[in-house]
Amino acid sequence: MVDISVRFGALTVVSRVNLSIKAGEFFTLLGPSGCGKTTLLRAIAGFYRQFEGSISIGGSVVDDIPAHRRNTGMVFQNYAIFPHLNVWDNVAYGLASRKISGAAAAQRISETLEMVDLKGYEKRMPKQLSGGQQQRVVIARAIAIRPRVLLMDEPLANLDAKLRVRLRNDLKTLQRSLGITTIYVTHDQEEALSLSDRLAVISGGEVLQVGTPEDVYARPGTLGVAEFIGEGNFLRGHAAEEDGRTTVALRNGAAMVTSGPGSNCRGEVWVGFRPQDVSLHPVAEASSGIVGTLRGRTYLGSYVSYEVDCGLDRPISVQVVATAVPVGMHEGSQVALRVEPPQVMLFPGDDKAVEL
Repeated sequence: MVDISVRFGALTVVSRVNLSIKAGEFFTLLGPSGCGKTTLLRAIAGFYRQFEGSISIGGSVVDDIPAHRRNTGMVFQNYAIFPHLNVWDNVAYGLASRKISGAAAAQRISETLEMVDLKGYEKRMPKQLSGGQQQRVVIARAIAIRPRVLLMDEPLANLDAKLRVRLRNDLKTLQRSLGITTIYVTHDQEEALSLSDRLAVISGGEVLQVGTPEDVYARPGTLGVAEFIGEGNFLRGHAAEEDGRTTVALRNGAAMVTSGPGSNCRGEVWVGFRPQDVSLHPVAEASSGIVGTLRGRTYLGSYVSYEVDCGLDRPISVQVVATAVPVGMHEGSQVALRVEPPQVMLFPGDDKAVEL
């Protein structure tokens, strides 16, 4: 994709997007609702025509090729299953339009249903299937045609949490085994991080950052990316060089040392760190750190979440593994917080957050 822009009237929904997606890659378009990610996916599919720029698939420009001839398979959020056709006939529909019939079609359908764990469901009607099974039918219909590119628009959004995780894992295994280039749209950060080879974070119709899940999470390029990917604490501060290291003075007088992303920033900054990167200590046992008062405690099974009032513009969120909670941590306790320098991120003070 080169300089892709999509407009509806005077409204620009996608603005000059440049992306190169590798063959066989699982690539995710991640962003909040209304950011333009679905519009971009539909432009790739051929359902929308871009205002400017060019789209190529397999090295061939497809700008003037209609959707049904682009050799893409599409999986929608709302299942898009034909209610009057059984499972077999739903999957066969895409093959018939490509003039694949008879024994060749039967073998392809049978193989595909086995891939999505629907063998034995061939004669069932959609109303006899669960939501997860219906979505598997739609995925089967899309991959049965063996598309060059598989396009998926939040396909798991309507499923309950446990089923979503299970189907997510199955989807990743299926994509790997088939080697189909997949472009996946979601607003769910966990889904994007767990599925993707690479991802693009999108906000306001623009691509903010492209990279592997590890790169984007651990080394976000902007405050907006850092805030949108995972949880974090983001505070105002002033960065300066002190004794050869970058030190950030917070507005409560406390200081933090950083060697993490953006540690070359100076002056007014945003300082960020993940809740799970904060260690919690009784004040009496801490020789340094940010001191505060526990104001909230939430038990979440595998970990405990704390809110700590440190006299800043917002409480600091801390997550501690449930089996490693220090003794005597209760509401009203005075505590010291410590974050190791590589985990402290800096961003220019004029950076803006993603609009959610």
